Amino acid sequence: MVPPATVVLAATPIGNVGDASDRLKTLLADADIVAAEDTRRLYDLANRLGVHVSGRVVAYHDHNERDKADGLLDQVETQGATVLVVSDAGMPTINDPGLAIVRRAIERGLPVTCAPGPSAVLDALALSGLPTDRFCYEGFLPRKHSERVQCLRALLGERRTIVFYETPHRIAEAMDDLFDVLGADRPMALCRELTKDYEQIRRGTIAEVRQSVADDPPRGEMVLVIGGASDEEAEAASTSTLSIEDMAVLAIDRAREDGLRIKDAIAQVVQEHPLADGSLANRKQVYAAVLAIKN
Repeated sequence: MVPPATVVLAATPIGNVGDASDRLKTLLADADIVAAEDTRRLYDLANRLGVHVSGRVVAYHDHNERDKADGLLDQVETQGATVLVVSDAGMPTINDPGLAIVRRAIERGLPVTCAPGPSAVLDALALSGLPTDRFCYEGFLPRKHSERVQCLRALLGERRTIVFYETPHRIAEAMDDLFDVLGADRPMALCRELTKDYEQIRRGTIAEVRQSVADDPPRGEMVLVIGGASDEEAEAASTSTLSIEDMAVLAIDRAREDGLRIKDAIAQVVQEHPLADGSLANRKQVYAAVLAIKN
């Protein structure tokens, strides 16, 4: 169960310590080196599992994983060490450290394997009641409002079920942006405290879940699972991307029909027609195209 000269990525419990596998316990006890996202949490987990960590424990997190990867792999290559990589919860590399050592191990021809286990993404997806045959995982929603809106606009035509992570202090703003960009009626589930005593799944439309967040702000990290676009929504999203020249023509018509200043008409058109990546067209470029048409 503890392969020599190998990097092992091991999933740790996301809440309920009873989800720890026997394989994880053996690896924690017998691996030569344990690379942990947070060494204090590692020892706390080991204590709760009744496991004595006999190997050398090193901190391996977002800020140092690139620098430490090769040193750990040197131990694998020259000393035949088993290096166990664990994050605070769930599977390493999924919004957690681990990718750097996997990539370098592959480049160096060193073996890598997994001890699979708990996953908040898959847990939430299974409990959401939404289609699971095809889905896309987008990690944490961007922190800034403008970047979050751009991200969501880029997903307007996504037909697969969409999975995000979100935190308590940003969930209200995130729900507002989901409502504004994806609309009120998309089905979704907000999954919090997964596998813990206070596990909760809030299901409904975006509008209904948004209201529940306003009425009863959720605590703890959460997973948002959102239904994919309908055929009509996907078709509308695919045809809504206009060229700079098309926006200029539309702005000229809007200004004439609604009695607007051309700059105000351009601002409206740009806001209504995001580009394929979810960003907004440069207003100066649209204005220049308006001038070119008029001349």
